[in-house]
Amino acid sequence: MAGEQAAQGPLIARIDAASRLPQDPAGGASLEPLLADWCNSEARAGLVDLIEQEPVRTLIAGVVAGSPYLKSEIVRNPDRLEAILRNSPEQRFADLTQKLGTRLAEVREMTEAMTALRVYKAEVALMTALADLGGIWGVMQVTRVLSEAADAALRGAVRFLFRQAAAKGDWLPEDPDEPEQGSGYIVLAVGKYGAFELNYSSDIDLIVFYERALARLKPGLEAPTFFVRLTRDLVRLIDERTAAGYVFRTDLRLRPDAGATQIALSTDAAAQYYESFGQNWERAALIKARACAGDIEAGEAFLAELAPFIWRRNLDYAAIADIHAMKRQIHAFRGFGAGIGVAGHNIKLGPGGIREIEFFVQTQQLIAGGRQRNLRTRRTLDTLATLVALAWIEKPVADEIIGAYLYLREIEHRLQMVADEQTHVVPDDPVRLEAFARFAGYASAAEFSEALRAVLVPVQGHYARLFESAPELTAAGANLVFAGETDDPDTVAALTRMGYARPSDVLAIVRGWHHGRYGAVRTARARELLTEVQPLLVQAFAETADPDRAITTFDRFLAALPAGVQLFSLLKANPPLMRLLADMMGTAPRLARILSRRRRLLDAVIDPRTFRALPTATELDEAIAAELKDAIDPQDVLDRARVIGSEQAFLIGVKVLSGAINAGEAGTAYAVLAERLIAAMVDDVEKEMERAHGRVPGGGAVVVAMGKLGGRELSASSDLDLIVVYDFDPSATQSDGEKPLAPSQYYARYTQRLIAHLSAPTAEGTLYEVDMRLRPSGQKGPVAAQLSTFREYQATEAWTWEHLALTRARVITGPPGLRSAVEAAIRDTLVRPRDRAVISKDVQDMRARIAADKGTDRIWDLKQVRGGLVDLEFIAQHLQLIHAAAHPEVLDQNTLAAYRKLAEAGVLSGADAERLTQATRLLHNLTQILRLCLEEPFDPATAPSGLKALLARAGDAPDFATLEGELAETLAGVATRFSELVQ
Repeated sequence: MAGEQAAQGPLIARIDAASRLPQDPAGGASLEPLLADWCNSEARAGLVDLIEQEPVRTLIAGVVAGSPYLKSEIVRNPDRLEAILRNSPEQRFADLTQKLGTRLAEVREMTEAMTALRVYKAEVALMTALADLGGIWGVMQVTRVLSEAADAALRGAVRFLFRQAAAKGDWLPEDPDEPEQGSGYIVLAVGKYGAFELNYSSDIDLIVFYERALARLKPGLEAPTFFVRLTRDLVRLIDERTAAGYVFRTDLRLRPDAGATQIALSTDAAAQYYESFGQNWERAALIKARACAGDIEAGEAFLAELAPFIWRRNLDYAAIADIHAMKRQIHAFRGFGAGIGVAGHNIKLGPGGIREIEFFVQTQQLIAGGRQRNLRTRRTLDTLATLVALAWIEKPVADEIIGAYLYLREIEHRLQMVADEQTHVVPDDPVRLEAFARFAGYASAAEFSEALRAVLVPVQGHYARLFESAPELTAAGANLVFAGETDDPDTVAALTRMGYARPSDVLAIVRGWHHGRYGAVRTARARELLTEVQPLLVQAFAETADPDRAITTFDRFLAALPAGVQLFSLLKANPPLMRLLADMMGTAPRLARILSRRRRLLDAVIDPRTFRALPTATELDEAIAAELKDAIDPQDVLDRARVIGSEQAFLIGVKVLSGAINAGEAGTAYAVLAERLIAAMVDDVEKEMERAHGRVPGGGAVVVAMGKLGGRELSASSDLDLIVVYDFDPSATQSDGEKPLAPSQYYARYTQRLIAHLSAPTAEGTLYEVDMRLRPSGQKGPVAAQLSTFREYQATEAWTWEHLALTRARVITGPPGLRSAVEAAIRDTLVRPRDRAVISKDVQDMRARIAADKGTDRIWDLKQVRGGLVDLEFIAQHLQLIHAAAHPEVLDQNTLAAYRKLAEAGVLSGADAERLTQATRLLHNLTQILRLCLEEPFDPATAPSGLKALLARAGDAPDFATLEGELAETLAGVATRFSELVQ
């Protein structure tokens, strides 16, 4: 009994001089101005006498010197300080709490209630600080008092609000004095607040629910509206800053799917969420949950209902992955403690900190609490004792962890007392660090640093041993925290370093996945698999050309998937597919858009046969015919053509990205696809023309591929250079259908319809952009040329540049006889004898005009830069044109084949052919990647590492820097060869 009486004695008599009292660097002089001021007041004489006693003077002087916040509270109300010193802190806390309840029962206005709550909190805060700093209360007693103060504030505030609602007639209470009882309105304290472990300047984590069946509302008033409004007023009462300060910072973001739900949620909706979408970090938060205000009985009943979600029966080792993701320091390892600094160290989140101790405990609870009910404890120290009793950890380890926890919580309180800030970071400024060390009761910063490190290093070691087999979260070793509803600052910084421009958006996207907002992540199994692959996905997206676009595109793709288990299982089992998917999403936007619109392509990507061989022309014809055969009308034909065309182009792009085919093979594949689609569209156009206008006697038309298509060098974004040549029976004057047309009109309309079939936008996009400017007379001439006109024009009117273009002409559709005739006309034109000097001068002039109009010194403008593709193509075309008369075998539409044939004919040296061939291959390879990946010019200064690595691979270089050097050297060599060969 005597001991109890001593424990209840006045605060002034219980200050422990042997404890680490705060120290005044000025030797007590910091207190003198206050004492001098108080000495002038007769009412302060008693307070001065109290403070002049030791160890009170040491305590108060250290407080005034080290804490601007506590000093301001002392100066604001010296009478309060005197009352605190003269009374038992335990009894005073009980009296203050009782008076708060009485005062809140009396007031009628929100402003009055807010003031009463803030006056209460201010006195409790000062009293608690002095009891803590004076060694009167241990750290866990301090956390208990702060938590009980929060309970008192919340319960009083809730009761006040229900009384207001009852006065308005909105609420119909059973007991007017306690209107919240039996209301079904549940305020849960979660996290450290639920465990009665609040720190000095802590916010309070709350989750608010309501039981619809218990709501006693006036008729016509909806429960969601009422309870959300009441919760909003509750937050205002507790959280809002006024002239009197605030009560507690309030955080409601631990509620189910906080980004998409109201601040008060029905228990039915909450139960369904936790059962269907609840995550391991939410289980960890609810371990400590308790009903703290409102209808306590309903709250405890609801927590009992949630017990199967929180405490799983089976050993849940999969939960460890989420614990890893929630804590970034899982990669701590033995010996790393040598690198722990004190200045600037975060004693909560940093190595060896409070969070590691909490997670050390919570991990064991998540794994085994479902089977061992005695692990279902809220307080950290209680759980540590239970873990010792269960032989999960050894007692010496537990003792060391407990000692560290108590010490770190004490330092945490002192950090927060300085300015009433929710900080956990030791000052990094030497002057401020020295001042804080004195406030924490140490003689110097060096002494404090030694003591703190002696605690941090062992804790980190114990934590490292617990998770020493933890898998690496990302390829780059970045530990990313996506749990919870707040953006972890270190994760934001890590994502920024990884290349994300909008890291907060990334965090929101990933949190949305785990909240089960899409069908693909609706099942627990899908989310478990997602947890395993998510860090590597985030890393893979970061290595693409545009990480933000990659993850945003993947998010849209995921939203469209009906289920995700198959996808996530495939990604887990096949990491290269993850990289490929990331490349598609970020590095190749065209592929990403197609994949997002057409989920059936995922099956094709997954199919190993996709990477074995390119489809033949016959196989493409079969696939196109199968797609078009069920078309219900002409519009449907166009839509279906675009579907099959974009899908087949997509698969070619996948092969390029994966390295399954090289640029030359890709160019041919894109060209074959275009030819087969053109052939299919020609067939449909001919049927349409025949239905509407009949046939032209003896008539027929061919499509001549020019440019990249003619040379079988198409890329993902190439347009089609085409010429349509037709012919008919000379005696025919019109077609033989119901609406006859003259032959020229017939084939003009034929060509216009073909262009529309290929390029008109529909709901499924376009097939190709079509360029007809290489036809005879260009844009001034008719869209289709009769064979005789084509021959005549090429023989008498065509310019040198048109004959250069003709070296790439290739007939790809049409009746055999007309095809042969057009091919003969082209060949006859190209094998005519040429004046080399004239051709060379024309080519040089054309190159100069192009340089003046589009010239650049950017080496990554691979087409227009000197020594680029324009020069390479001009060299090949120039040499073919001047040598074809004597050596017709040099003609070939493909640039690489042309160089080979020119060398074989002896008109180009083997060395030159080798250099030009290597240059062409390099530029084609790089062009294929850039056209596939980017819609804007490539800038190496801003391009991410992933795209650079892809380009280096395409260019057969060990790294991007080497590639750039080789590219610059190659361009310079081609420019030189152009000057020497085109003359």
